[in-house]
Amino acid sequence: MTTRVIIVDDQAMVRAGFAALLAAQADIDVVGEAPDGAQGVELCGRTHPDVVLMDVRMPEMDGLEAARRILGNGNGNGSGGGRNGSAGGPKVLMLTTFDVDDYVYEALRAGASGFLLKDAPPADLIAAVRVVAEGEALLAPSVTRRLIADFAKQRPVPPSARGLRLNGLTDRETEVLELLARGRSNTEIAEALVLAEQTVKTHVSRIFTKLGLRDRAQAVIFAYESGLVSPGEG
Repeated sequence: MTTRVIIVDDQAMVRAGFAALLAAQADIDVVGEAPDGAQGVELCGRTHPDVVLMDVRMPEMDGLEAARRILGNGNGNGSGGGRNGSAGGPKVLMLTTFDVDDYVYEALRAGASGFLLKDAPPADLIAAVRVVAEGEALLAPSVTRRLIADFAKQRPVPPSARGLRLNGLTDRETEVLELLARGRSNTEIAEALVLAEQTVKTHVSRIFTKLGLRDRAQAVIFAYESGLVSPGEG
C-alpha cells in the first residue's frame, strides 16, 4: 500500500528537496506541502495523509502546536484520516536542525512518533517515513535514547508518580516495557527474554492498550516518567 505524505516546513527548498526524494519512491506518494503549521493542519484535514513530516520551528504556528492539533491533543479536534496510521489519524514525524530541542520532547509527549534531523542522509528520511507509517516510533538511533533520557532527567519524577499505572501490567509486560524503554527492538527483546518475536509484539500491543499509549515513543517517555527506568541505564 502506498504511504501518503505531506511536508510542512517554512523553507521552500527543504520542502522541494524532501518532496522530490520521497516522490521517487514507488511506495510513497507526496500529496501536499505547507509553509507553516496552520496551513499544515488545514492541509492534513483535506488530504488525509498517513505521515506528516513536520518542521519544529515555523512562523504563524509552530510544529508543536500543529502536531497537537493534528493528533487531537490541542485546541482542535484532530484531523484524522490516515489509512496506515492508527484510528486516531496520521503519524507525525518531527523535523529539526537541532539534536537537542525542547520542542521535540514536547512533541513526543503530544503523540508524535519521533523526530529526524534535517541533515540526515536521504536513505534515513525514506526509512523513517516507512518506519513511522508502519506504526513504529523512530527510536532506534542512540541519539534519540539519549535525548529522551535527558528529557526525563531534566524533569524528575515525583515520588508519588513512581509506579504510576504500572500495577495494571503483568510481570512479563513490565519486563517488555523496560527493555523497550532502553531502546531495544522487538527482535532484541525476544532474544533477551527467550520469547518468539510475535509474542513480544503481542505484549507491546497489550502494553499500549492498558496504558493508553499511542506508540513506542510515548511508551519510552511513560517508562521514564513512571520511574520504571532511570536516565543512564543501559
